Amino acid sequence: MTIFSGSGISKAFNDKVLFDDIAFGMESGERIGIIGKNGAGKTTLMKIVAGIEPPDAGQTVFNNKVRWEYLDQNPYFESADIILDYVMKGKQLVFDYLHTYSEICSKMERNQAPDIKSELDEASHFLDHHNGWALESEAKRILSLLGIDEYYSPINILSGGLRKRVALARALISEPDLLILDEPTNHLDADSVQWLQDRLMDFNSSLLFVTHDRYFLDAVATKIIEIDRKQIYIYQGNYEKYLEMKENISAAQDATIDHIRSKLRMELAWLQKGAKARRTKAKSRIDWIKVMEEDTKTVKEKKIKIEVGKNFIGSRIIDAHNISKTISGKLLFEDFTYLAKPGDRIGIIGANGCGKSTLLNILAAYDLSDTGTLKIGNSIKIGYYKQEADDLKDNQTVIGSLKEIAEYIDVGEGRDRYLTTKDLLNKFLFPSNQHGAFIHTLSGGEKKRLSLIRLLMGNPNVLLLDEPTNDFDLSTLNALEDYLDNFYGTILVVSHDRAFLDRIVNTIFAFEDNGIIKEYPGNYSDYLAKKETQAKSETKPISLKKEKFKQEKVTAPKRKLSFNEQREFNSLEDKIQLLEEKKLVISENISKSDGSNYKELEILSMELSEIETQIDELTLRWMELDELNKR
Repeated sequence: MTIFSGSGISKAFNDKVLFDDIAFGMESGERIGIIGKNGAGKTTLMKIVAGIEPPDAGQTVFNNKVRWEYLDQNPYFESADIILDYVMKGKQLVFDYLHTYSEICSKMERNQAPDIKSELDEASHFLDHHNGWALESEAKRILSLLGIDEYYSPINILSGGLRKRVALARALISEPDLLILDEPTNHLDADSVQWLQDRLMDFNSSLLFVTHDRYFLDAVATKIIEIDRKQIYIYQGNYEKYLEMKENISAAQDATIDHIRSKLRMELAWLQKGAKARRTKAKSRIDWIKVMEEDTKTVKEKKIKIEVGKNFIGSRIIDAHNISKTISGKLLFEDFTYLAKPGDRIGIIGANGCGKSTLLNILAAYDLSDTGTLKIGNSIKIGYYKQEADDLKDNQTVIGSLKEIAEYIDVGEGRDRYLTTKDLLNKFLFPSNQHGAFIHTLSGGEKKRLSLIRLLMGNPNVLLLDEPTNDFDLSTLNALEDYLDNFYGTILVVSHDRAFLDRIVNTIFAFEDNGIIKEYPGNYSDYLAKKETQAKSETKPISLKKEKFKQEKVTAPKRKLSFNEQREFNSLEDKIQLLEEKKLVISENISKSDGSNYKELEILSMELSEIETQIDELTLRWMELDELNKR
């Protein structure tokens, strides 16, 4: 079933064209992840699909049988509902019948008239057939899994993070045909992200979503739509498949760019000699050359490279001894000691509200602990990146905001020793025509990116990062990770982004029960493995003797290949050889492409990726059978 189809869609914002004459649609069961640089128009495109924002041109047509829900990146509530009622209203009709049933029960205490009993039977029958009696418990369960246990607080007084989680709970409980989610993992801890990921993968609804969480995107998406250069490009498969296809396309483009330049040289030589032909023909060739020149400019994707100087650190960095903190009677942590060292890469994890940001505030000397001592070295320059970009002024220009910090950064070596504010803006993909733009015209992600640049302009040697990946596009995420890979100083980062933690940190500080912060060597995946091993050892104690017996018992007996397995084994080499030949042909076709037909490259890349997958699968099978054959 077709969910919706859009055609001829164009949209500009503040004189910047986001996309021009694009078309795409969605079928039932698809889970589409939208990616693109900050400011490319990802949120705008979803709002156009949801009918919240009109396009400048074109239209989106929905199947009139389809019901959808839209989760805004920053939801705002005017309602004075309590949290539980607001979430239950995700199933408005069921909620109304529950309310009606309650009212009728109150009436029947005073009046046993037949018509009232008939109304009660009708409401009861409806609730029986729509699982209505379980609505309240299901709403509480989802809220609890998203880290909310205060079910009866008014929603209009909640903080931004809590509002997002309440709105997400309502969207999930509504079970529409299509869920449109803008950064659904923001403000969730890692356990809640994993739960949401698992739930959406089992969901019957179609999904259209934007996320910066690469593990989430890879697990949930069945199709990727990339917004790039005012157009959209569609890739079948998850994020890993998208990366494979992009790599193949990039390799093909690298191979063809020299070919394009060679053609340019020939055509320019033709022009310089002067062609004995009609002016119209000469003009068409000149126009064609201009297009070719643009192709050579856009073939290579622009990469961000961050280069920031390194300040002397010294012997003392941050010394925290036996610090504790209690807020509003709730113990966050106690007797925590941390002596920072150069090269520390600490990931701080825990449930929402456990005190992760408070810990960073104390270590940055923004807040005081209840007990213990904190000493910061004299040569230490802390760069503290907060969740909210509260250091930006709307009436400032982009470049003016940076010059407020410094005119340039001394990177300490080479002829390009000094990076100016313009250099850094360009490296972070702020085009020159945006340098003079006022900050209030930037998208949310662009503001976060500018706030990060301001932090780096200060050339810190200790970084405290509170949810740094929220609202960043994938290019900025990769750039930040590249910078942190080569950062000489100390890093403490609060994050729920599992891919980011796996890439960056070498130690996990986990907030556990009773105010304990426990240290786990390794990255986030190492932490999960240790917790899983710990849980198994606690629930299933097995003696070494029994374990040995068990292993001996389940060991498969040695055997030769069966007749059918032998036939399969004999045919596998021929099959693999044929696929290798097909792979070679497709690779040659990609190399011969002139780069002008992006869609053709996309199709060839998909075919190449599928063949490589088949080769891998057949090779693994051949190895399995070969091992049996050697016994």
